Amino acid sequence: MYKGLIRPLLFLLPPERAHYFTFDLLRILHKIPGMGALFRSLFGYRDKRLERKLFGLNFPNPVGLAAGFDKDARLIDEMSNLGFGFIEIGTITPEGQPGNPQPRLFRLPKDQSLINRMGFNNGGAQEAVERLKRRKSQVIVGGNIGKNKVTHNDQAQEDYLICFRQLFDHVDYFVINVSSPNTPNLRDLQEKEPLKALLSRLQDENTRMPSRKPILLKIAPDLNHEQLDDVVEIVIDTKIDGVIATNTTISREGLDTSKQRIETIGAGGLSGRTVRKRSTDVIRYLHKRSEGSFPIIGVGGIFTAEDAIEKLRAGASLVQVYTGFVYEGPAMIKRINRELSAVEI
Repeated sequence: MYKGLIRPLLFLLPPERAHYFTFDLLRILHKIPGMGALFRSLFGYRDKRLERKLFGLNFPNPVGLAAGFDKDARLIDEMSNLGFGFIEIGTITPEGQPGNPQPRLFRLPKDQSLINRMGFNNGGAQEAVERLKRRKSQVIVGGNIGKNKVTHNDQAQEDYLICFRQLFDHVDYFVINVSSPNTPNLRDLQEKEPLKALLSRLQDENTRMPSRKPILLKIAPDLNHEQLDDVVEIVIDTKIDGVIATNTTISREGLDTSKQRIETIGAGGLSGRTVRKRSTDVIRYLHKRSEGSFPIIGVGGIFTAEDAIEKLRAGASLVQVYTGFVYEGPAMIKRINRELSAVEI
């Protein structure tokens, strides 16, 4: 029903408007008594074989919602009813910011992909905290954090620390986002020395807390082997808990969408089918190079169970979806989990 009826109607709207229309619709539907239970029965899938234990957390299944979909923790309870094993909010910045000018989200239907240059639009850390305090679901929630656009890189550590401290009591794990292409100079923080300094500072703060929280690093798919070697070294040296591979790409190779259309859209991060192989290659390289010494969450181009299996067999312990969810609809989570439960990886 989604691909035959709902998606064609949503795709009549501009992408960002369709996104928030879907948010409003889910929120309204969940106000109807019994609707949450109905959604769980339609889209949930429980099987002991799907359970994973990582970073000291018990995941009911390995399929999560990637950051960027619910930036401000507005729909955690509603999205938890769609069968996700975990949900990642953000990217959250210390202060709220509007992000980049619209339009900033574009569909590439021929490639089953998206281009976005959202620019960390969010209401800020304190606003997210207030929503997290009101949530009822016990779903595992990750907090993806970044710096404000106006913050210079030499002050970036303070922004990450502010978010870390404010969200600490309200999320189950943290993701350090230094890989978005849509905040000026942010990717410079992926360089070896600034990245090691940032992660070390966060780990120092982590040890001062009453109980530590897992910290993961989200990396770009555009890193070369030398840079990936640095990532492995830094993760091991700083003793953070894992890596999320990968964020969106700045590459435009292999697209069926016309070159003219791509040039008209302009800058932004590309996600979806087109990044599937590159994301998997990065996962495989990191897993092999690190000899499996840290967990990897695989994200990029997952539309089917076969896509998820590919990443898990490459070395991922969990996977996340975003663009596939937009194109395939909520039933994809149940389909993936049902097929994963029957496969040994």
